[in-house]
Amino acid sequence: MQHNPITWFEIFVNDMARAHAFYEGLLDIKLEPQGNDTSAEAHMWVFPSTASDHGAGGALVKRVGDEIGDGGANILIYFSCPDCDTVLAKVDAYGGRVLKEKYAIGRYGYAALITDSEGNTIGLHSKH
Repeated sequence: MQHNPITWFEIFVNDMARAHAFYEGLLDIKLEPQGNDTSAEAHMWVFPSTASDHGAGGALVKRVGDEIGDGGANILIYFSCPDCDTVLAKVDAYGGRVLKEKYAIGRYGYAALITDSEGNTIGLHSKH
């Protein structure tokens, strides 16, 4: 079965209220809160999407303690894979580096973070 390689994106923000208002107003959409309790490592507002639609889902993300710089890459994309562990086992051989080993993301499956051969941070996503 063919699928789109990118399954998720995250847009990192410094001011969640400002970013939330910007994207809702600009795109005439309604974002949904995800993981916005005070004990969370990150506060997220998710863009509307469904599994049957084309394209990838994503969210605005404010990580507790992080400040986003003007010159850096402030968007993270996640590539779909059958199992994050299988891909992680090959990262070093292709010139990348594992930043965060496979971790659970609740009912959405698992994720991992790596750098590619050029130093870009990318995410991996799998159901298993």
